[in-house]
Formats: sequence, structure tokens, C-alpha cells
Amino acid sequence: MLKTTLAGLRAHKLRLLLTSLAIALGVGFIAGTFVLTDTIEAGFTQKFSAAADKIDVAVLPVPDEKSDAVPSVSAATLEKIRAVGGVADAQGLVQGTAALIGKDGKAAGDYPTAGISIAEGSLNRTAITSGSAPKTPTEAVLDENTAETRGFKVGDTVTVLDSGNAKHRFTLVGLFDVGLNQELGYTGAVGFTTGAAQTMTGEKGFREVDVAAAEGVSQETVRDSVAAALGSGYEVKTGKQYADAMARQNGADTEFLKLGLLLFGLVAMFVAALVIYNTFNILVAQRTREMALLRCIGATRGQVFGSIVLESVVVGVLSSVLGLLLGYGLGAGALAVLSSVGAPLPEATAALTPRTIALGLLIGLVVTVGAALLPARSATKVAPIAALRTQVEEHTFRAGLTRVIFASLFLVAGVGATVAALNMGAGQTALVVVMAGGSLVFLGVLTLGPVIVKPLGAFVGWLPAKLFRVPGKLAVDNSRRNPKRSATTTVALTVGVTLMTLIAVLTGTIRMTYTQKLDDQFPVDYMVQAQARDSGLPRALAEDLRTKPELTSVVAFRASAARAGDRSEKYEVGTFTAGSDFRPELATGSIDLLRPGTAVVADHVVKRLKLKVGDRLPVRTARAGTVDLTIVSTFDPQNTDLAEVTVPDKDFERYFGTVDDSRVMINAKDGVSPERSRKVVEAAAQPYPTAKVASSTDVRGEFDEALDMMLMIITGLLGLAVLISLLGIANTLSLSVHERTRESALLRALGLTRPQLRRMLSVEALILGLIGALVGVVLGVTFGWAAARTMTEDVVFQLPVLQILAFVALSGLAGVVAAVLPARRAARASIVGSLAAG
Repeated sequence: MLKTTLAGLRAHKLRLLLTSLAIALGVGFIAGTFVLTDTIEAGFTQKFSAAADKIDVAVLPVPDEKSDAVPSVSAATLEKIRAVGGVADAQGLVQGTAALIGKDGKAAGDYPTAGISIAEGSLNRTAITSGSAPKTPTEAVLDENTAETRGFKVGDTVTVLDSGNAKHRFTLVGLFDVGLNQELGYTGAVGFTTGAAQTMTGEKGFREVDVAAAEGVSQETVRDSVAAALGSGYEVKTGKQYADAMARQNGADTEFLKLGLLLFGLVAMFVAALVIYNTFNILVAQRTREMALLRCIGATRGQVFGSIVLESVVVGVLSSVLGLLLGYGLGAGALAVLSSVGAPLPEATAALTPRTIALGLLIGLVVTVGAALLPARSATKVAPIAALRTQVEEHTFRAGLTRVIFASLFLVAGVGATVAALNMGAGQTALVVVMAGGSLVFLGVLTLGPVIVKPLGAFVGWLPAKLFRVPGKLAVDNSRRNPKRSATTTVALTVGVTLMTLIAVLTGTIRMTYTQKLDDQFPVDYMVQAQARDSGLPRALAEDLRTKPELTSVVAFRASAARAGDRSEKYEVGTFTAGSDFRPELATGSIDLLRPGTAVVADHVVKRLKLKVGDRLPVRTARAGTVDLTIVSTFDPQNTDLAEVTVPDKDFERYFGTVDDSRVMINAKDGVSPERSRKVVEAAAQPYPTAKVASSTDVRGEFDEALDMMLMIITGLLGLAVLISLLGIANTLSLSVHERTRESALLRALGLTRPQLRRMLSVEALILGLIGALVGVVLGVTFGWAAARTMTEDVVFQLPVLQILAFVALSGLAGVVAAVLPARRAARASIVGSLAAG
């Protein structure tokens, strides 16, 4: 039997090629994920270790759980560290905010650049890529990315704002690489000497203190001495411990990436398993006579079972090896693409680790053998008498009671879970329950697949049967003849189309929902806000804007944090300055009720403090002590952009003193073009470098861009599952053509031309593709809507009709493409030879 099995594999090399390719793609995606993330982690670890080699001990402040302030190491503590025995040098690292001014006179970027200190001597871990490190208080260095995007080069003079927004000029003496610091990579950074960094950022302490040990003193000895001198409140690590901790922290970031990619890999493997199962099922049916003949000459049921399993093992091993090679290429390619778009990745060579090789081989082998077990079991039921039959017997499918019971249980449980999730309200738990419900419903549909494929085949095939006449009618009959095979073939495509439709519906609905919410929360033409969200704008800006004839409404908001209520929890207390035309939407009462000694309070604050309109709300203020405010109105923060506790303008000034505006909202006068009004607003904001002008169009554009990017990435990843499912359709048709050799020859003998035979097989593939797409669209739309309902309140459902139609059309077209080679093979076959072979 072993020789027979191996001879069969050698004789039919092309028979399992598409199946091997399907499993190779699945294993390749999973292996590629591990190659990508392992390489990034290895690079991070290597780079952190290289940087940590320059320090012997790192001292980090322990965060205070009761305070939101960024913890720091004081200058006195730095001197104490320097006085510890065995310490050769110790330097504190400063990091704060120091906004770089671009060549247009405005603060560069959406967020202020960071200001950092560049350590001196051997403790300098900053990689200067060109020029030199700053040596005097008037010199600075800039990170490479910011320098490139803002057009600065070594030798230029740069202007930077200090913590009080005063301008300072520096000579740019060098450029540096931010390395693996994601915060600096996002905001950009300007580097100074330690003294200049403290002056510019206003930071009194240090984010970290790096220590160099004296010659002959070990890292552990210095660490113990420093820890003993400082006591509690500080985390003291050796250079090696520090590098390991930073690598682990970064590894946690890559774990999320790895998990997300592996989910897509598992989808691909599931689809590949369906393709393998279908392939072996058809192969067993086609080899009925062969296996019956083996039984006649003495082969046992176990030997027949073992031969099928052995085939699956050979296919699984070969496919997994091919998948590992493919995965290596995918991982290396992904690294190259990420590097080319400027992602902050370390330099590292892609490699297949022993773990990745073992996992790839194991997953590929288990999935392949697992998918082949049921067909192998069916092979053992072949009776020896089947060897005397002249053709393969086609089994009529009947929906058994067990199938109906299991399908009903899956459907009822899935629908029940989905309904329960919709009644939970928006939240992560509800979303997980909807996903579970969707999976159960999908299992129900999968179980009922052979039952529903016949009516769906008739529905989808009605038009092709009319258009293509005899070939079309034959194709419809062929697609419905073996519903079990057709269902297994189409379900692979259904998985991909379901997920792509779900994502399209979800993103379309979220886009529409948040667009409406943006319109509600941003009911103005322009908003001016400080670049650093925790800083303010001079009141002179709003006053200047009110003098512009092109503008009709200018509302300035101010706010400060204060403790309110019996629990003394912190809330945002604020006010606004506006004309009489400012009418914010309130849940109860009117803005006209806001008078001295009163407050308009957000719904969630009232609910949390168990208060209502008319009750007194005690607020601890900076200047007036504790004041009791009468609640006159409430509002929903999702619909109205006010501070949580809003008080009259004069009261706010009495409570907190003179506070800068936090933001200014502006409407243009009717008839003034957007171009003209924008120029007016930007001209007024020009004297204030940190004042950033945004329009509702800008905000919506950024949101749409992020959603489009996410949709493109997810659709591309799910495209792998669709590709594998199309290989399954091509495989099914190829094997089906071989199975129906005699039938095709008989049709040719009765007058069916070669083009008509090719057309028949192409239409059959079209119908299979459309059945899978149709089921996928129904499931995707349903659960996309349900998922959106659990993600946010007040959902505005949006059905992306064009995208869905494109999915359906592409599925049908891809099915036709998959049938090209099998159809050509069938049309070229000799009529006489095929009849004789049958």
C-alpha cells in the first residue's frame, strides 16, 4: 500500500498542486507574521542593548498613582547619586515641550516638538547622524525627520518657544536619530545642552538619570549602592536590566501587531482547510473503483485509510515547507515596505527562527491531515463490488435529522447572542458577544450549506441560464447536482466575502455616524486651538476676530480643573464669551438661565453626583474658595461642546482669575467664500505661533483618511482568504472535469461544441462564485450593522452599496477566471478517447 500510495502521488503530480498552494499561502501568512514581528523584536533588543552598553545603571522615578504629573528625579537626588561610592559620572536627562517654529512662522506639526537634553561624554546615548552635539546654550540639534519635513539643515538658525511661549534662537549644529523612542518619533524633538533644555522646557527635574560606574566596579555593585542611598520612590536598574525592560516594553507593542496579523492568518488557514477537505472528498469519490479494486486484491480498510492519510501527510509537509519559504519572503518584504515609508524600525535581518519553522510545519501538517480525515474515513466504506461498476456513482444528498438539529441549535444560539448583545448597550463586551453570535450563525449556515445551495443555485443561475441557453442550463444543473460539494466549495469564498462586507459596512456606518457627530459637535466653520492642548490662547485673538466683517460669530471658551460635589472629584469648570446668537443645545432648560451663582452641568456629572436641576453644587475654586452653584440646566456633551460645569463669564473670572482661552469657534458670514474667510482667520492667528486653525472639513478629512487606510489594509489582508477560496473553486472544477470526462465527451458527441463546453464550465464557476458572495453579503451586512450598534450610541446605518456590488462582481469574475484552465482542458479532450476511458 505504501508503494501504491507513493506511485499514485508521482503519477498525479498536478492533481494536488492547487491544494498545496492553498495550504502554503495559509502557512506562509502565519510564518510571515512571525518573521516580521520576531525580526522587529530582535532589532529592538539589539538596539536597546547597544544603547544600554553606554550606561551601567539607570535611575527612574516611580509614578505617583494619586497624581497625574509626570514623575521626575530632582537635582538634589542627582547630586546624591554622584556622591555614591563607585559612581564615576551621572547625568540627568531632561524631556519636556519646546515647540519648534517652522519657516512659515507657525509652530511645526499638530503637536509641539519635544525638548530634550543631550548628555555629555560617554553617557550620551543619542545617535548624532550629522554635525555634532550641542556644546553651548545657543546650540541645538534637531531630529532627522523633522529637519527633512520642515526644510532645516545644519548651520541654519532655528526658533524655538520656551514653556512661556517666548521665542529663542539657536544655531542648528547637528541632526540626530530619535531611535526607538516612539513619543519623540511622533512629535519630533529639539536637543539642547542640559541647562538650555531645562530653561526651554521649564522642567525642574529629570526623566531619568544615567550612571557610569568607576573602573573595576560592577554594574550590580553600583546599582546596590545607588539603591541604598536613594531608598524608596526610585527604580534602580543595571544597564542590562534597563535594556531588557525596554525591549520587553516594546515587545508588548509588537504583540498587538502579531495578534492582529495572526487572526487573518487563522482565517486563511480555515479557508485552506475547507479547500483541502473538499479536494480529498472529490479525490476519494473519483478513486472509488481504484480503492474497491485494492480491497478486492486484499487491502484492508485500515490500509485504505492509511493511504489517504499518508497522501495528506506528504501534501502537508511539502506545502508547509513551501509556506515557510513564502512566509520568509512575505516577512522580509513587509520589513522593506515599512522601512521605505519611514516607519521607525531597527535595522535587522529577517530570519526564520526554530519556533517559526516548528509552528509552520505543525500547523500545516495538522490542518492538512485533519481536513483529510473525514474523506479518508469515507474511503474505508467503499465496497469491493464497486470495482465492477463502469462509472462513479453519484450519491443523492439528503438533509439528515442530525444536520438539521445541529444547524438549528447554532442558528438559535447565534441569533439569541446577537439580540442579547444589541440590548446590552454599546461597549466592548457587547461587541465580543456579537462576534460570538456571528460565528455561531456562520456555523449554522455552514451546516445547512448543502440544503440552501440548490435554491440559491436556481436563483443565481436564472439569468445565466436565459443568457447562455443550453450551456447555461447545463451549468445550473451541474452546480446543483452535488450540493454537498458545491456548498463546501462556496463556503470558502463566503468566509472572505462575509468579512470584507462586514468591514465595509462597519467602516461606512462609523464614518456616517461620526460625521454626523462631528457636525453636531463642530457646528462652526473654524476652530482655533493651541498646539499644546493644555496651554491657552491670548484673549486678544478672539477680540481681534470679532472685529472682522467677514465673520459673524466668535465664541471663546475658557476652562480650569476644580473639585466639585460631595466626593470632591475633579471636573472641568469653564465659561464662554459669545454674542447673543450663541444658543447651545441643552437637554433641560435654556442658556438664558445662566446667571450669577448658577451653572449648566453635563448629564454624566449630574448623574454621578446624584443631583438634579435646582440642586446646589459645591465647587472649590482657586480664588473664591468653595462656592455653591445652583444647577439651572443640563446638557449632553456628545451634542454640546461646553465645559462639564459651565458658569457665567464674570463668575469664572472671580473664581479662577484671568485665564487664557482654550479654544475659539468661528462662523463665517453668509456669502463669504471659504477661501476668503479662512485667510481672515489665519491672518488673525498668524502673530500667535502656537494658534492652530482647523475647519470642519479638515477634521472630517483626517477621520476619513484614517478610516480609508484601515479599510484598505484589512481588505488587503482578507484578500488572501479570497485568493485561497478561488484556488478551491479552480481545484473543484479541475477535479470535477476529470470526474465528468465521459459525460463531457457524450455531450460533445451529441453536438455541444468546444466553445459551448468551455462556456458551460465558466458559467458553473460563475454561479458558484455568486452563491458564495450572496451568502457572504447577507451575513456581512447583518453582522456589520449589529457590530456598529455595539460600538457606539445613536448609530446612523450606512450601506456601502457600490462596494458590496463590487465584491459580488469580483467574486463572480474571479470564479470565471478560476475556470479558464479546467475549461480549456475539458474542451481539448478527445471525444473517442474520453468515452473509451470512461
